[in-house]
Amino acid sequence: MRYFIEIAYNGKNYFGWQRQPEQLSVQQVLEETLSTLFRKEIKLTGAGRTDTGVHAKQLFAHFDFEEIENKEALIFRINSFLPKDISVKNIFNVKEDAHARFHAVEREYEYIISLGKDPFSEDFAFQIHNPPNVELMNQAAEMLLHHKDFQCFSRSKTDVKTYNCTIVKAHWETKNNTLIFTIAADRFLRNMVRAIVGTLLNVGYEKTSLEDFKEILKGKSREAAGASAPAHGLYLTKVFYPKSIFLEE
Repeated sequence: MRYFIEIAYNGKNYFGWQRQPEQLSVQQVLEETLSTLFRKEIKLTGAGRTDTGVHAKQLFAHFDFEEIENKEALIFRINSFLPKDISVKNIFNVKEDAHARFHAVEREYEYIISLGKDPFSEDFAFQIHNPPNVELMNQAAEMLLHHKDFQCFSRSKTDVKTYNCTIVKAHWETKNNTLIFTIAADRFLRNMVRAIVGTLLNVGYEKTSLEDFKEILKGKSREAAGASAPAHGLYLTKVFYPKSIFLEE
């Protein structure tokens, strides 16, 4: 049978989600844990990859195994074996051809910025000391919704067939002493969200005008865009799937 496993993790100690030849990844830790518990090699296919140091509040992966009778007890056992910075939240029965990556229709990220020094968010937010112009950043973010080719925000030497993405949400909001950027799209390129955040901050500090931002989008040059924002402020927050791939239990 095929299952979707829903996980969350603090990415500080990991070189991203995907297995690396000589570096510790979330995928490796989870696969080794499941393989130990099931006494059978388990391979996971994730909804996507997160870079080194990036966090996930919700990520799905699929795996195949025989029928699981008591999922609650299994989730408890898995979490008992996992390190404290990785958590399994749920396990779902899905159709045998359901694919965690290819059936995902939308992904949502948040980028968290702390306005000032905060020892309690040091590992979980990008700390800045001069507030940027949020209104200008939202005007620039609005342009993302009307654009398709995001090569300018993609890591160079990325092996992809297309740089086209459909962004359906992109906005900044201020909560207490925190700036939160929310962005959702059908797909994202490697390093794309952090590059967007870094460039929007340049707009907020008026280093990059709105007209310049428009030209960056058209120009497709990563060098013309801003530096990537630090990884520890970025969270994968939601992955959306069609209900039709889930089986009733």
